[in-house]
Amino acid sequence: MPPILYLVRHGQGEHNVNNSHHIRDPLLTEHGKKQCQDLRDQFKHHEDILLVLASPLQRAIQTAAHAFSPVLEKRQVPFVLVPLAQEISHLTCDLGADRESLARDAPGLIAQGAPGYNVDDLDMSLVDEDWNSKAGIYAPTLYAVRKRAAAQRSWLWQRPEECIVLVSHGAFLHYLTEDWTGYDRARGTGYMNCEYRQYEFSKDSTEADAHLIEIGVCREKVSRPAGLDAHVIHEIEEVEKASH
Repeated sequence: MPPILYLVRHGQGEHNVNNSHHIRDPLLTEHGKKQCQDLRDQFKHHEDILLVLASPLQRAIQTAAHAFSPVLEKRQVPFVLVPLAQEISHLTCDLGADRESLARDAPGLIAQGAPGYNVDDLDMSLVDEDWNSKAGIYAPTLYAVRKRAAAQRSWLWQRPEECIVLVSHGAFLHYLTEDWTGYDRARGTGYMNCEYRQYEFSKDSTEADAHLIEIGVCREKVSRPAGLDAHVIHEIEEVEKASH
């Protein structure tokens, strides 16, 4: 049985303030950490989570650690970094560190949010040397982004865990879910910082062709405005332009 997924957009990063997408691989702001704490307190499914996944960008790692510390600290579930879930553009804010630097710094980021987690168990086996190259499957083109999203769905569909949380990014999550609810070209991603949505795989999904269906409504998405992040517009437009 394919897993149930909780898909989460990271908390407010330094680049989300004043459209500062020139900051490389930004950290969470203090407000972003507070958003993670609020998510941690409001999330009612900690006991169900059997696997914590995060994009290797720092803000996603921090969000996973801060928001899901009850899962990580109490049950020491696997924490895996998944480069397929990184953001879509090559704006500076979406450029991650090289693998060596990530291996050095990620444990400290996790320890800040979940000090009781054994960071020696952090799984970076999926993080290859070119994960931050923005080339190949990581390229900021529509073809590559769609291919990467499909590959991420296929990988998730094959996981044995019954319930998984994945912390990713405002633009990539739309491609991953093939769901553009709340997205507004004039305003940004449909995902608010630290918003989560619950998905299952369609009954006709296969390893080669997997698709997601939202189940339940974790937060009201219809009447509220989209996330006010102009940099996400830049990211999506950059990908579209590169495809022409």
